[in-house]
Amino acid sequence: MDTSAFKAALDNELEKTRTSITALRELTAPVAPDEAIGRISRMDAINNKAINDAALRKAEEKLAQLERMRQHMDEPGYGLCKKCGAAIPMQRLILMPQSVHCVRCAS
Repeated sequence: MDTSAFKAALDNELEKTRTSITALRELTAPVAPDEAIGRISRMDAINNKAINDAALRKAEEKLAQLERMRQHMDEPGYGLCKKCGAAIPMQRLILMPQSVHCVRCAS
């Protein structure tokens, strides 16, 4: 397993996820009731906030998984499927560093 390519991909994904979380936190600020916007616009703003809240929770979960992977990547057995024990392909780990299952077991 080429760990240097994987570490670089993991670090890149960590940085992208942190940047995404920062942007989503700004978008999830409460909608102030005293702002002079129309009723429909306020409903749109509340709906967009709910969507961004869900995206923020998902991004924070992904960040936690990625950080956990970063901590455990030097352990023996890293890169093996948690279900069947087969090696997870490097391409899958690079595209989805939070993967703990091979393609067959994940589906």
